[in-house]
Amino acid sequence: MNDTINYGHLMHNAMRGLLAELLRDISANGLPGEHHFFITFDTTHEDVKIANWLRERYPEDMTVVVQHWFEDLNVFDDYFTITLNFGDSPEPLVIPFDAIKTFVDPSVEFGLRFEHADIEPLIDDDELESPMIEIDTELDQLDEKPRGDAEVVSLDSFRK
Repeated sequence: MNDTINYGHLMHNAMRGLLAELLRDISANGLPGEHHFFITFDTTHEDVKIANWLRERYPEDMTVVVQHWFEDLNVFDDYFTITLNFGDSPEPLVIPFDAIKTFVDPSVEFGLRFEHADIEPLIDDDELESPMIEIDTELDQLDEKPRGDAEVVSLDSFRK
């Protein structure tokens, strides 16, 4: 057993579960209202399956739009399949959840970003410890200060 909880891993699994549930619902019921999705994924991921011409055009990552026309949306535990239209040419795609970098639904200003192992964390562990020490010190100092009586304020005093 590890001596720390990997919250990042747990959060990514939860977000992937959210996407899988969402896509299953869309597969069964279609997109409601004005919802549409931008999904950016890593085309170098070993389990991504796209046409060769798409891989040549998007050698690192690709953003697809799920909106008006799509078909064959099927969701599995680790990936989903979908056929999208590229210039009047339907193309099937296999996109593993591990390959997804971002998911955005601009109609409701909702988005998810998945950090990958090759991306450094935004905050060092050292940076996290310093504020904690300062907060603890400030709390200790508060406990040492004498406390006065509390003043009860009536809401009527704020009314005109």
